[in-house]
Amino acid sequence: MASLNVGNLGEYLREQRRNAQLSLRQLADAAGVSNPYLSQIERGLRKPSAEVLQQVAKALRISAETLYVRAGILDAERDRDDVETRAVILADPSLNERQKQVLLQIYDSFRKENGFRGGAEDGDGAADQGPGDGGPAAGAGDAAGSDTDAGQRRTAG
Repeated sequence: MASLNVGNLGEYLREQRRNAQLSLRQLADAAGVSNPYLSQIERGLRKPSAEVLQQVAKALRISAETLYVRAGILDAERDRDDVETRAVILADPSLNERQKQVLLQIYDSFRKENGFRGGAEDGDGAADQGPGDGGPAAGAGDAAGSDTDAGQRRTAG
């Protein structure tokens, strides 16, 4: 069963690499892994670590969470629809990278508005942002609080 997941991961990585119009060597260089190792991952012979998957995801500009699920590192039973939706958006060749990111932000916003908080927040914070995640979000919240306080002071004074 694990080899099927790894094989599925390899096929998915090959498809994403081809969509990005990168050779195996170019992706290996961009991700900081060896060419033979990446080839073995694509052929389903190796199961990469979460760190390697994150490097490959960054090089391909795709969601590391999607790779974690395909590799069997994350259990996505409860978030399967979310992960599949993200994968479809990220794989759409008719959208540029900026459009994909904006669409994912809108999708996250609607999910949060409707009370779904599981996969979107975990994936964005842990897998995609890396060190220092949460900093901008905390800063934005602080700024919003300051604006509100300032507005109240102006109204009161």
